Amino acid sequence: MAWDTARTKQLLLDAAVAEFAEFGPEGARVARIATRAGINKERIYSYFGNKEKLFAAVLESELEKVAAAVPLTCEQAADLGDYAGRVFDYAQQNPYPARLLAWEGLLYEGRATAERKRVDHYAEKIAAVTQAQRNGTLTDEIGAGELLRAVISLTASWVNLPQLAHMLTPKATSSGPPAQRELLVTLIRRLTA
Repeated sequence: MAWDTARTKQLLLDAAVAEFAEFGPEGARVARIATRAGINKERIYSYFGNKEKLFAAVLESELEKVAAAVPLTCEQAADLGDYAGRVFDYAQQNPYPARLLAWEGLLYEGRATAERKRVDHYAEKIAAVTQAQRNGTLTDEIGAGELLRAVISLTASWVNLPQLAHMLTPKATSSGPPAQRELLVTLIRRLTA
């Protein structure tokens, strides 16, 4: 019977997501990933090369899922509050991508995995925001890239900095995700109007 390489790679990626999100690239252990996947750890090295390349593959895979689940078209860019709300919803169901991005930022000091591909992806989002600015539906006092960075950063902070939400917005936090989402959407809409 032939070895199912694609399935094995996917099992390893799925197991690595949780490991990297919890422990980061430095704290993650190849042996734990292999055990979670039920695959010999030598397969990790043969398919991905090393732990850093596996982290890059995991991050790229997770970001592709976010991009597919939460698009930002020219029409949608007119309401960045709604976009932030959709990203928030996705993060509530899938907190790993935001955590993986935080680990990447902490450990790689500005370097990004799959940077060229991500720059191209963000260029499409920036173009959508730029068009919304030209249409007058978003503020043009701030550049499109800077505006999008602020929206993404604020939205990610709801996942990566829950302790701040607990201390700074206890009413919304104690009311649960719907209240937090509403607060985030309102904030983004006011910032971008």
